[in-house]
Amino acid sequence: MAEPREWEPYRALYIHVPFCKQRCRYCDFATDAVAADDARIDEYVERLVLEVRRAGRRGLLGHVQTVYLGGGTPSHIGLSRLSMLLYTLSLSMHLTPEVECTMEANPESLTPNMVRDLWALGVNRLSLGVQSFDDEVLRTLGRIHDAGHAREAIRMAQERFENVSIDLMCGIPGQTADSFASDVREAVALGVRHVSVYPLAIEEGTPFDALVEAGRMPEPDPDVQAKMMRDAARILHGEGFHRYEVASYALPGFESRHNTAYWTGVPYLGIGSSAVTMRQDAQCRERVRDGEVEERLDARQMAAEDLMLGMRMTRGVDESQVAEASRLLPDAPAAFSELVDEGLVARREGRYVPTEAGWLLGNRLYGRLLELAP
Repeated sequence: MAEPREWEPYRALYIHVPFCKQRCRYCDFATDAVAADDARIDEYVERLVLEVRRAGRRGLLGHVQTVYLGGGTPSHIGLSRLSMLLYTLSLSMHLTPEVECTMEANPESLTPNMVRDLWALGVNRLSLGVQSFDDEVLRTLGRIHDAGHAREAIRMAQERFENVSIDLMCGIPGQTADSFASDVREAVALGVRHVSVYPLAIEEGTPFDALVEAGRMPEPDPDVQAKMMRDAARILHGEGFHRYEVASYALPGFESRHNTAYWTGVPYLGIGSSAVTMRQDAQCRERVRDGEVEERLDARQMAAEDLMLGMRMTRGVDESQVAEASRLLPDAPAAFSELVDEGLVARREGRYVPTEAGWLLGNRLYGRLLELAP
């Protein structure tokens, strides 16, 4: 009988809250639109509490350095349920100020009492799903807040939280370059410390997908989206933000450590329905969802994936990492040389880093590195 594997300790924790007041037209996440008083939320939160306790008893949370409550819309389930979940978490792990603890919230469900109590319970970073400050664009997306609610939520969050992040989306039908640039400038003016910028993607099975299939909505124009992404970079860089990964900008010291964990091969534990766990040792990496192994990588594939994930970060990968990977992937140095020749990667101060073209042609860049270990 084979000995059980000794996986590396988890250093990041994701807790999935799959409930929203209303599903947006672009959303393909594992979520349900239910009323805030629906008994299914109580049943689910009780299961989450049991899972957190079980993980704590098994010693799985002892090395966790970042926590992320995502969804869905965690703020939609209300303060009493969130308090129960966070209190359980604080009893099950060392939820100290040094642990980055992020919670997602939407403007329509954030309240002053929630802001105060979340801070008191150990949350120290709020990520607000704003998407736009243009009411017409918000209606197109199917968001249930307006620009006024978004501004109010940001100011409300800042009463306690220094570390406030917002999401913005570009390439939306009817959105102009000027409108999106105005969104980015307003985020800066409101004093947020972190901005994530995402181009709209049409996901299969969503209302937007049905509209595109019926010819009632155009596909997003990648050239327009690329221009908007460049505009966002220019505006944010001019205001002291730096781009530390493909979609995220932060003022110095406000980079998301949880985001960074995903791109640097840090093992993470997922709790809740559809939450993904990544576990690994020196020879194997597995991704597990709802108890089923969805992906298993060997040592060669791990090395290729680590190079790919590293190139999602502005800092890229060190030449020594490429040299180490070449022991398993002999073609790795040649692949990076090709990517440099193509202008997707630059070589700077002993590192390979993605260029602007590399950001915009990510599928080519990432695919070439994954091809090193098919």
